[in-house]
Amino acid sequence: MKRSVVLLMLVAMLTVLAGCGDSKETSSGSSDDPITIALSAWPGWFFWYLVDEKGFFEKHGVNVELKWFPVYSDSLQALSTGKVDANSQTLSDTLAPASKGIGLKAVLVNDNSFGGDAIVSKTGIDSIKDLKGKTVATELGTVDHLLLLTALAQNGMDEKDVKYVNMTVNDAGPAFISGKTDASVLWEPFQTTAVKEGKGKVLFSSKDTPGLIPDLLVFRDSVVEKRPDDIQHIVDAWFDALNYFKDHEDEAIELMAKHAETTPEDFKLGLASIKLFTPQDNVNAFGKRDDYTSLAYTAKTTNEFLKKLDMVDEIKDYDALFDARFVEKAAKE
Repeated sequence: MKRSVVLLMLVAMLTVLAGCGDSKETSSGSSDDPITIALSAWPGWFFWYLVDEKGFFEKHGVNVELKWFPVYSDSLQALSTGKVDANSQTLSDTLAPASKGIGLKAVLVNDNSFGGDAIVSKTGIDSIKDLKGKTVATELGTVDHLLLLTALAQNGMDEKDVKYVNMTVNDAGPAFISGKTDASVLWEPFQTTAVKEGKGKVLFSSKDTPGLIPDLLVFRDSVVEKRPDDIQHIVDAWFDALNYFKDHEDEAIELMAKHAETTPEDFKLGLASIKLFTPQDNVNAFGKRDDYTSLAYTAKTTNEFLKKLDMVDEIKDYDALFDARFVEKAAKE
């Protein structure tokens, strides 16, 4: 259910588009205009439907329009070109456009992947080293591509050691199930489906790289500047929904599973692969430390890793990517 580190070529194109007259931001700054939030298939992001349908946006007096993107990379493009005001995306996917001068600001950590992204392999493949010479599929430039490269690097290997196939997650899952790949790198719910229907197993996951994949709500800078009160209301509505979930878990899971087009049982499995972040978790994540519990540290180390692969440019000011005031206020309340 996620995500992608945008290719350098794509970001260069988006940068050009962002400066063109055809690209205009959705929110004019008027409080009457809806703030558009894009989302794709990932367990933590389906909570936006809970926020919406249980009336928490309305409770906080903010006009929000959710926009569904079946293809995650399309949501990244929509944010970079100003077609939406905000997107649900990973930290790693925020780095490439930021390195090209597109003004973005992360205001909320929805969750961290904790097993939700994984290399799923056939039986008989028992280690990353067993992937040598095998067919492995994932989408080029995605965060799961990053997970694959990280797993290979930890085992003294690189992409040349496998038969890499570039596929979107929508295709990589069915390809694994049908036996066309020896392994695919997938996120939920594709991961669970592949394990069940493809008789596969999880070989390596984001549990092995805790903190590497934070999932965020990212706004365009101009929207943060024009409508900070509305952003605060959105953040507050999000945490109201998380509190509602604690007391009405079965009902909430049924609602979100319907949007995910899966069973409540399978959706619950997907939720087990992430760690939802409380207001205090958020405050902690926005703090500065030299480990992956800090967004700034994760951004810097991930950007350095991707820069070596020529996938991003240098970012001079990592602090400019984050705005903690909204979660700090929510935590105080």
